[in-house]
Amino acid sequence: MSELTDPDASAPSGHNSTQGFRPTAVAAVPLAAIGAAIGVAVPGASGSVQVTGISLNSRSVRPGDLYVALPGATRHGADFVSQAVGAGAVAVLTDDAGARLLALGHDIAVPVLLAGEPRSVVGRLSALIYQSRPDGAGAPALFGVTGTNGKTTTTYFINALLRALGKRTGLIGTIEILAGGEPIPSLLTTPESTDVHALLALMRERGLDAASMEVSSHAVSFHRVDAVVFDVAGFTNLTQDHLDLHGTMEEYFQTKARLFTPERARAAVVTIDDDWGRKLAAAAEIPVTTLATAGTDGAGQADAGRTADGNADWTADWTVVRTVPRGLGSDFVLRHRDGTELRVHTCLPGSFNVANAALATVMVLAGGHEPAAVQAALDAADPFTVAVPGRMQLVSTAPAAVVDFAHNPDALARALAAVRSPEPGSKVIIVFGATGQRDQGKRPAMGAIAARLADTVIVSDDDPHDEDAAAIRADVLAGALAAKDDEGLDCTVLEVFPRDAAILKAVELAGAGDTILVAGRGHEVWQEVKGVNLALDDRVELRNALTARGFTVLEDHRIES
Repeated sequence: MSELTDPDASAPSGHNSTQGFRPTAVAAVPLAAIGAAIGVAVPGASGSVQVTGISLNSRSVRPGDLYVALPGATRHGADFVSQAVGAGAVAVLTDDAGARLLALGHDIAVPVLLAGEPRSVVGRLSALIYQSRPDGAGAPALFGVTGTNGKTTTTYFINALLRALGKRTGLIGTIEILAGGEPIPSLLTTPESTDVHALLALMRERGLDAASMEVSSHAVSFHRVDAVVFDVAGFTNLTQDHLDLHGTMEEYFQTKARLFTPERARAAVVTIDDDWGRKLAAAAEIPVTTLATAGTDGAGQADAGRTADGNADWTADWTVVRTVPRGLGSDFVLRHRDGTELRVHTCLPGSFNVANAALATVMVLAGGHEPAAVQAALDAADPFTVAVPGRMQLVSTAPAAVVDFAHNPDALARALAAVRSPEPGSKVIIVFGATGQRDQGKRPAMGAIAARLADTVIVSDDDPHDEDAAAIRADVLAGALAAKDDEGLDCTVLEVFPRDAAILKAVELAGAGDTILVAGRGHEVWQEVKGVNLALDDRVELRNALTARGFTVLEDHRIES
């Protein structure tokens, strides 16, 4: 299920990850109360129908559910009402188009409610049915992270730090969902609102203390976090991505900014290393703690406040200072404007992982934890040594071989800078491509970045989806070759496909002192080509290729689930 596809309407195939999402006990809600909550009339005596769940997908319907039939990319959810009712749905909520479809050929034995935009009320109904965060009841503290890059790593860091503080934690994100039981593979960066509220209720039922969640711009646009109020919302950065959905960077920003309102969050931590962060800090409608990670002394960094004469006061509340390399990672100090300092270490390479670790730390502080307790947890548990699947994940050290999710220009540039060895003669070899049916404008830009920052550029396939893979590669190659020619770059540019052959080629070209970066897919284990999911895990392919050439690969025991 892709970020851009509504569930059910496209009838996606593969693992149904929603089966483990729900709490075991749900108090029934009369259909009359559901209608009243969204201002929808309930026909006749149907108001007494008891609802114990809600689903957007006919295949995940359970007895007692309200089935919400939405329009999708290729089909309308109303086409699946018979299956939903057969699975036990006791009522249907749909729009006018869905009602017309039902009238044409379906004899529905359950009440049908009509709403102008049913998707816009699903979050409210999910919160009502599952009582996910009821007033006056104990519920996990909720941390939401948004931004273009760094969301996944930051949520893993928050999770690890909270565990070091003795908390029972949950996590909802791109890679997996943790709710106090077995990990559940994730299909979306942020699940649908029905699943989000069911998960929050499940976490409360299991007695979890806190949870961290990735919040994508798609999640905000498609109402996946409606009726969720985060205790702390965090912002990493904003760079070009998802313009196929948003059109412009300003619209992309405004979508992110909707998370930083009283309806969605109680407090915020905003990284203000760029203009978008400073703009968000100034515009947010909730209390903001600001964080600067790009400087070393806080000078010139930004804050949400303004001076008496109306000029911006750009001094951050927390600033990263004294960053020192340690191994592949870094030691650094977080300094508050009042002089308080925290000593922090992360084993993940790159300045962006310093920023991720800093944001995680400040968000936990903003959640009410005292600096002394946080420092004790940092010292005792070294929580930011956690390895995040597919996020700067080290597969071998000689050559250094790294798999990373970098799939947009900014992330690719940061990843390439992070893996560059200071050793003389060491080369960087990159394997990457671009995703099909996504923002085409970033493809040549990514090719140019790779040509500037790598010694050998191997352009291959990412997830073509329904687009022609050769055309995608051509867009990326055009950017790489133009930069090489126009700027006189001393790099080699190759086109190798399929992707496993490209990874093998990279290993064949690498010496023990070189670095291989396989970018774009990270933790993903399937490659979608023309509607078919092909088994492909960059980490597995890289390990196999390295082993075949006699190199030693790592077994990473730091990955947490």
